[in-house]
Amino acid sequence: MMMDYYDLSKTILFQGTTPEEVETMLNCLGAERRQYAKGQMICRTGDIVSSLGIVLSGSVLVENDDLWGNSTVLDRIGPGQIFAETYACTPGEPLMVNVVVPESAEVLFLQVGRILEMCPNACGYHNRLIRNLLTLSAQKNLTLSRKIFHTSSKSIRGRLRSYLSYQAILHGSRSFAIPFDRQQLADYLNVDRSALSNELSKMQKEGLLTVRKNHFTLNQENLESPFF
Repeated sequence: MMMDYYDLSKTILFQGTTPEEVETMLNCLGAERRQYAKGQMICRTGDIVSSLGIVLSGSVLVENDDLWGNSTVLDRIGPGQIFAETYACTPGEPLMVNVVVPESAEVLFLQVGRILEMCPNACGYHNRLIRNLLTLSAQKNLTLSRKIFHTSSKSIRGRLRSYLSYQAILHGSRSFAIPFDRQQLADYLNVDRSALSNELSKMQKEGLLTVRKNHFTLNQENLESPFF
């Protein structure tokens, strides 16, 4: 399958480049393309990585598992987004997370060392890539900060209200689909799935929202959230 250089040029990492420039850059950056089946593990806790991954199709989950088998979803990475860049930029730092494939996915790996160091060809794209990588790192910090904010409430309802309010703002609508299924949402909010489902059922009966699978509609007349 041919690489879609046009789509890659529209990602944040390659922002400001043309498809032709992307093709040249990939040859310089030691790009490696891999396909994964549903359920496969891309990286495991303790691994040492030197490459960042760009999701070309499908998605991957970044999870934290403890020794008792409890799993917490930290993030879902979709097409055009990257993962493992923080660890790849920190030589010798072992991963504290697993990266797993909830559905079939295709990933492009780039050697971070070749981004951060000027190549022998002295191509003029490295400064742009470094700036874009810094922007992505800042966005990841915001993502982690949002998760901390969403899980700061002691109640399941409080966590749901915080997360769903943010999703409504993100989509610019009170009706939206979230990127998680029910189990993944429970893991993301650090709550039990059954307890989460019970709370959603209560909120729906109270007229606060309607939910069908991963699609939510927040009812304005019954909202008390400070976000609205």
